[in-house]
Amino acid sequence: MSLRHVSHLPVNDNSNGWSRILPPRTPKAALASDVEVDWIVIGAGYAGLAAARRLAENRPGDTIALIEAGEVGENASGRNSGFAIDLPHVVGSSKDELEGSHRYMALARFAIDYHESRIARHGIDCDWTQPGKYQTAVSDKGVRDFLEPFARELEALDEPYTWIDKPDLDRRLGTAHFKAAVYTPGCRLLNPAALVRGLADSLPENVTLYENTPVTGLETGREICVTTAGGEVRGSQMILGVNAFAEHFGYYIRQLLPFAANASLTRRLTPAERDALGCEDNWGVTPANAFASITMRFTNDHRILIRNNIYYNPKMRETQGFVADIARRHKKLFDERFPMLPDVEMEYTWTGYICFSQNGAPGFGRLADNVYSSVCQNAIGVTKGTAGGVLAADMACGVDNELIGYMLDLGQPSKLPPRPLLDIGVRARLAWELWNARREV
Repeated sequence: MSLRHVSHLPVNDNSNGWSRILPPRTPKAALASDVEVDWIVIGAGYAGLAAARRLAENRPGDTIALIEAGEVGENASGRNSGFAIDLPHVVGSSKDELEGSHRYMALARFAIDYHESRIARHGIDCDWTQPGKYQTAVSDKGVRDFLEPFARELEALDEPYTWIDKPDLDRRLGTAHFKAAVYTPGCRLLNPAALVRGLADSLPENVTLYENTPVTGLETGREICVTTAGGEVRGSQMILGVNAFAEHFGYYIRQLLPFAANASLTRRLTPAERDALGCEDNWGVTPANAFASITMRFTNDHRILIRNNIYYNPKMRETQGFVADIARRHKKLFDERFPMLPDVEMEYTWTGYICFSQNGAPGFGRLADNVYSSVCQNAIGVTKGTAGGVLAADMACGVDNELIGYMLDLGQPSKLPPRPLLDIGVRARLAWELWNARREV
């Protein structure tokens, strides 16, 4: 029997632009009494929602409690940049690395198909489209060190792509900032908060979602007992989908690296401003170096998103003053890229939290006889989190699914040094990354 007091949980600062542009939503009721269920799922992000839905499909006669500390779409799952990426960011050229990339793509495309079928079945309005994406470089070094190897490795994978040189890229994106890009067609773009809301509001009948129900205690053993302010939830099995907070639940101790990323979303551009921009509608850009440069989107409703400033943040907290400073920085970066739009301001700025592991592996699998997990998505939560949640449920139910082996082949998060050595090392490594990629800003 193991008893854990849980005191560090996500805090919603109501700054998420993706949800603030949506209509108001009434959250599901918080837990208000003691309940007994067959399955407990903690965390209603991509992994937790997928796990709960799959459990309900695998075991239609069982009861499932899905417990969310805040409101769905307001935490990490609803604060990302809204890319469902079907390709690995980094592809190796060896046979083993190429085989690993094929497994990764199978997982990502499984998750994309999963979302598209649920979106169609339940009529989820989340601006889901398939415009592909542009992997960009700003400098000759970025082109040489990243884009050219990326193109060669896509050829080795037999994946379609288009090399975009600067004049054509300027026309497509409406900015002269980039040197070149590799365009790939498989990426989907979306409003992540809207997707998560839609998935939560269309759960099967044998799943009960409790929102605004932070967990204060977790007791594991032959029976699972989750303690909240409103009551206890008891069940025989549990799936953990809390990403970087898993360590606070007693799992993956010294194996997870919480980072923060800041994003801003402009107001809608006017017709005259869209004419001045003169680009294609609805594009997405991911940079050669995500830590140094900027992820951008031009949305279907004619807003421009900028995500920049990824940094180590073990507290997973940020001040309003810091976010205001980030909004000013994003406005400066925006003006540098789009000088033809001087009057466009950042309407929303927010911070989202990402969980990395040192070796890029997810926290997936069986943690105890009756405890499973899908955490640590390494900044690819829309696809990897969804696939991990489905496969954790299949593993827990004894379902034979080839993709479970693919997920396990990605490994487990490696052990990290103790703090403060960890903090010093991570910040030093990040400073080196930023300096080495300084031409990509």
